[in-house]
Amino acid sequence: MRLHRVVYASQPFGYDEAMLNGILADARRCNVRDDITGALICRADLYLQWLEGPESAVRGAFARIARDDRHQDVRHLLSGPVEARLFGAWAMRHDPADSLIWTAAEVAAGVPDQAGEDQILAIFARIAAASAGGADGVS
Repeated sequence: MRLHRVVYASQPFGYDEAMLNGILADARRCNVRDDITGALICRADLYLQWLEGPESAVRGAFARIARDDRHQDVRHLLSGPVEARLFGAWAMRHDPADSLIWTAAEVAAGVPDQAGEDQILAIFARIAAASAGGADGVS
């Protein structure tokens, strides 16, 4: 099976704990069904998500997300084939990045859209490394 990844950014619409829990529950249910793994960085001003799995399933998941009214201004940041999964044990890894990457002012100024592939890969590699010890596919 050929693996594919998509990384996108979006603005949360009506961000709160209940909405986030709904997004995570939907993602985990669909991702298990579709053999997709990944991680979601969640803040009140930003969703940054890594999806990986079979190409058609990943593209389908991204299309559903782009239509989901819980996301505004969905922007595709990168995609392409991958040799191995970065989040293989996670149906959807939740990373509540309060200040891990960019400030709110940087997000508002469009820094996520200007980030290069190396920077995006480094962000998610740090999350994967931090997750390695206790991966249960849920958190």
